[in-house]
Amino acid sequence: MTRHPHHYLLGIALAVVASGASPTFAADPVPTPEDVRFFEMKIRPLLAEKCFKCHGAEKQRGELRLDTAEGVRKGGDSGEPLIAVDKPEKGTLLRAVRHEEGVPAMPPKAKLKDSEIADLAAWVKRGAPFPASVKVSGDTSKHWAFQPVVNSPPPTVKDGTWAKSDLDRFILAKLEAAQLKPAVPADKRTLIRRATFDLIGLPPTPEEIDAFLKDASPDAFATVVDRLLASNAYGERWGRHWLDVARYADSNGLDENTAHGNAWRYRDYVIASFNADKPYDRFLLEQIAGDLLGKDEKKASSFDPVIATGFLALGPKVLAEPDEKKMEFDIVDEQIDTLGKTVMGLTLGCARCHDHKFDPVSTADYYGLAGVFISTKTMETFKKVARWHENSLATPADLKRKADHDAEVAKLKALIKGLTAKTDEPSKVELKKLKAELAELEKKAPELPAAMGVTEGKPTDVPVLRRGNHLTPGEMVARRFPVVIAGAKQAALPNDHSGRLELAKWMTDPKHPLTARVMVNRVWRWHFGQGLVRSVDNFGLLSDKPSHPELLDSLAVEFVQSGWSLKALHRRIMLSATYQMSSTHDAKAAVADPDNRLHWRSNIRRLEAEAIRDSLLAVGGLLDRTAGGPALTHLKNRDYIFDHTSKDKTSYASHCRSVYLPVIRNNLYDVFQLFDAPDASVPNGDRPTTTVPTQSLFFLNSELVASSAGALADQVLSRSEISDDDRVRQVIAMAYGRQATTKEIERLTAAVAVFEKDFATSEADAAKRRRKAWSVVCQTVLASNEFIHIR
Repeated sequence: MTRHPHHYLLGIALAVVASGASPTFAADPVPTPEDVRFFEMKIRPLLAEKCFKCHGAEKQRGELRLDTAEGVRKGGDSGEPLIAVDKPEKGTLLRAVRHEEGVPAMPPKAKLKDSEIADLAAWVKRGAPFPASVKVSGDTSKHWAFQPVVNSPPPTVKDGTWAKSDLDRFILAKLEAAQLKPAVPADKRTLIRRATFDLIGLPPTPEEIDAFLKDASPDAFATVVDRLLASNAYGERWGRHWLDVARYADSNGLDENTAHGNAWRYRDYVIASFNADKPYDRFLLEQIAGDLLGKDEKKASSFDPVIATGFLALGPKVLAEPDEKKMEFDIVDEQIDTLGKTVMGLTLGCARCHDHKFDPVSTADYYGLAGVFISTKTMETFKKVARWHENSLATPADLKRKADHDAEVAKLKALIKGLTAKTDEPSKVELKKLKAELAELEKKAPELPAAMGVTEGKPTDVPVLRRGNHLTPGEMVARRFPVVIAGAKQAALPNDHSGRLELAKWMTDPKHPLTARVMVNRVWRWHFGQGLVRSVDNFGLLSDKPSHPELLDSLAVEFVQSGWSLKALHRRIMLSATYQMSSTHDAKAAVADPDNRLHWRSNIRRLEAEAIRDSLLAVGGLLDRTAGGPALTHLKNRDYIFDHTSKDKTSYASHCRSVYLPVIRNNLYDVFQLFDAPDASVPNGDRPTTTVPTQSLFFLNSELVASSAGALADQVLSRSEISDDDRVRQVIAMAYGRQATTKEIERLTAAVAVFEKDFATSEADAAKRRRKAWSVVCQTVLASNEFIHIR
């Protein structure tokens, strides 16, 4: 985008202050849940196996102790920093394990594996967090999340006029107990903008806003909600939420970043499932064990249940891992971790190497589940470079087309073989012609449709692996589910199949204490910006306590009773007075409840990356509403993402909705990175919201913003019969969903006049000058905070 002197949308001043030496070790780094998992899975077992014998509780060679955070921070008697977070390569730890000159080689006899050294380097890069082994007092099985869901009656409230539903009574009772009042209702323009972004991820059109303003019926907002839930854009919006926790990606990432050429089928399945309001229990059943459902359940004509198992296959894999058994267990671990966090809000993966440090989940529980997934076929081969399994989606017509083609190929090959036996010149001419025909025919071979997914393997139990190492097996564990929830007296899983179907049915049992709670909490978080339980991916003992436990259970009960209908859950939430509150500030409430945990007002929320991009295209009239299809059209399935020049040639030029753009692990689209899209390698149901200068620079310099602003300018200029005042009104209505103020009209029309005059020196064509001027004004409007925030 070309910049000019009048493009003053923003000014930035950056100052970097450096004085003295930077710290060699981050002071008391606060570990994130992923830091804890990484440490417990990769670092603590490695230190215990390779280091504690000489640098542990009983012996400290060189006065170095590596079994405590204090010992790691202190270092040894050499005086050299063990960990240098600011300059990782300078720290003694990494230099020693790499056996570099100038430091003692550690371990002295046998160098660590490259993968182990890489894990240590990654740990240092994270800030070398060293989580303490927290001791949880009391009976951990009594933790609130492991108890049955209870349908409590709504509380009695003093002000019965405000509440529209039982949901509101649960909220109001807490507010009244804190001597606080709910904010006044949002105005209709604010409400329809909030609801439209919430449900479809796009701004409402001026026509939709006008229709809502004119509808004076008591069901006017319910009509809006029903219209939005019926839109195909709903599935695109809420399907993207689910893809966050399903760690969806169009590439493998890690060491061999190859194309997930058929992953899009799972993405489209998710979107279609949300649009159809597929019962959530069925949705989970298909993703965990869709390939095992009977033909009557599969509805034979649909491949959806088989495609759904892509959920288990989409995780990142070290495809060049030389230890094939380790790769197999690593893939199983990723599946267990994803399933645990996504469906139950439990960090089950933390029990791979030892009993869970916090939750009542033992290594026996972990390997009971591991047996289910070891008995499941996720990979075609573990040989380097490993290949993931794909399920065929070929119809009889597809198979016939392939067979017909193969017959033609075989016929040509037979002719070529016959002619090859002759050595005369006419045969050579004919042979050359037939070989050319064969080459062309083979290029046109029909590609049978397939989808990433799993199928049944050989049913088998696995032993507990000491410290997660398959080379140190322990006691054999029968396949089963975690005892804290399933109980000690579980029915044995069948010997003739994996147990995935039983696992899926257990997780979707209405009596399961976590499944419904976790999902309604996710929906609440995606509507309000924070969950009733803020740690949406962790309901274990380190989770936040629910702000409204009775409300959480009430929502969970009704969710199940509604037939696990997500659309019914949306209606219950959105038609409440709680959802319809304004974001009006209250000084007293802000002091008493600064985080708005009691919901005394609506939170002001910034749009996510996808909604920002889609909104820019939508207001410019550029959004392509074509749905579905392959994301990586320039690559074949399993091709490497990066070419021989180490460049990723993935294009993001399409104007389709963002959910259909490629998600490349290790090289995420820069707009997505800028506005906090998650790491597609791990489940994430709670995207952060950051504010950094480069986000403002995006609105100043991005070609996407410039082209959207230009297209918006073209729209308002196309109406020659209206005044510039009316053009400003139209721009504000399209961008912000409200009426323009008198001051805005005055300032923006004046700006257009100034820009037109200034552009006269560089542009002789008056129409082009006028378009440039309006484009700059439109870009100024799109660059405001109001455009990307929901009140």
